[in-house]
Amino acid sequence: MPVCPKEKIIVAVDAPDAESALRLVDSLASEGCVFKIGLQLFTAAGPSIVNEIRSRGSRVFLDLKFHDIPNTANEAVRSAVALGVDMTTIHLCGGPTMVAAALVPAAGTKTLVLGVTVLTSMDDATLDAVGVPGTAAAQVARLAGMGVGCGLRGVVASPHEIALLRAAFGPDLVLVIPGVRPAGSDVGDQHRIMTPAEAVRLGADFLVIGRPITKAASPKDAFVRIVEEIASVGCG
Repeated sequence: MPVCPKEKIIVAVDAPDAESALRLVDSLASEGCVFKIGLQLFTAAGPSIVNEIRSRGSRVFLDLKFHDIPNTANEAVRSAVALGVDMTTIHLCGGPTMVAAALVPAAGTKTLVLGVTVLTSMDDATLDAVGVPGTAAAQVARLAGMGVGCGLRGVVASPHEIALLRAAFGPDLVLVIPGVRPAGSDVGDQHRIMTPAEAVRLGADFLVIGRPITKAASPKDAFVRIVEEIASVGCG
């Protein structure tokens, strides 16, 4: 678990190729943050980008949101574990059998499997459009409860569900929170957002932050400003 503000930050390396990704990583690797590899970068650069970032002494969050039949999800997580990643993701809407199968290869390893609840780009209306009744918060709670029942130790949810999840599952469930934007930042395509200080104050363990850092004139300066904001409310 993170012990200081720098370690709470997961930088989303949403780069189009390995060269630009590694330029960003090299500018921030000494800061002790986690680097998130998502679909764009992994599709462009493949598993070798994981090895490149890990070779710099950095932790890697492989965020591919596995969602498939149980055997395929199991084998996908097995491959992520073999790459040595610190975190990886599955979609909780794959159901309890898939979740349970996906957790097996990570047991006893350093790789933390996180369950994605509801994407921060989705809201109540979006859920209704895909046939999920009720609110985003209710769906997050439902999926998180199912995941925890299967042995899941961490979830990905929007900042607006932090308090709900802490109340329901206590301090031990690892909360990885995207949709974090420093005050004044462009919200982009995210709907359920919050500032870093607010998210940490409510109990977030990790904050996933992309464009406010990666698109800044100086990513390192932007990173340092966010660290200072988090430090203002303590490491907690």
